[in-house]
Amino acid sequence: MMRVDILTIFPEMFKPLEESIIKRARDKGLLSVNVIDIREYTQDKHRKVDDYPFGGGAGMVMKPEPLFRAVENACDGENIPVVLLTPQGETFTQEHAQQLSRQERLILVCGHYEGVDERFRERIVSQEISIGDYVLTGGELPAMVLVDAVTRLLPGALGDDSSSQEDSFAEGLLEYPQYTRPRSFRDMEVPQVLLSGNHEAIRYWRRKMSLARTDKRRPDLLEKKILSPEDRKLLMEIKDTPPNFGNNNEG
Repeated sequence: MMRVDILTIFPEMFKPLEESIIKRARDKGLLSVNVIDIREYTQDKHRKVDDYPFGGGAGMVMKPEPLFRAVENACDGENIPVVLLTPQGETFTQEHAQQLSRQERLILVCGHYEGVDERFRERIVSQEISIGDYVLTGGELPAMVLVDAVTRLLPGALGDDSSSQEDSFAEGLLEYPQYTRPRSFRDMEVPQVLLSGNHEAIRYWRRKMSLARTDKRRPDLLEKKILSPEDRKLLMEIKDTPPNFGNNNEG
């Protein structure tokens, strides 16, 4: 079982973690999620978790005392990775999700206000993660995104473990187009190759469409990827005859 402790000042926001794949993973005993209210670790009658920044400036800063106490209580003497969700962190990727999914325990800290006291960052935080170059009210939504992405990678969490390996970004490419019944809908047909029963032809088509879609929408991903000889051949075919992604029979 993987255990995730989430430190937040808004524990009621985490109801979505009781639904869908995350709920099934928890029910199967693959994942334990413990939401911890940082306010429980304050020691004043007002349960104050923030204060004005030294040196002046707008906004408030999360105080170090309750953060230290909450993490130390959750760790209980163990060395556990502590991830701070903050706009200043590394941009979250599938690679991060894969790395974190190999941990037995994680502590996620939801930042708020103008951030956290720097001493907490320096002494306690192992890694800082952002889910994109934009600012949210707090780290609660990013924490849920991270838990969802990591849960999908836990063996047994999905009905078919191979599903997570075929997702977009799982191997650095966008996923190929998907179709289901009916075969014909409003004069739009499922590509014939998917109905052929020829598994090699289907594999080849899917790989080609994955490369084509990545080349069109996220060419930056291809720049980072080491391509196989087959991939290079497929990209040459794509350059010569680009698939029409506006047509349901693309490719």
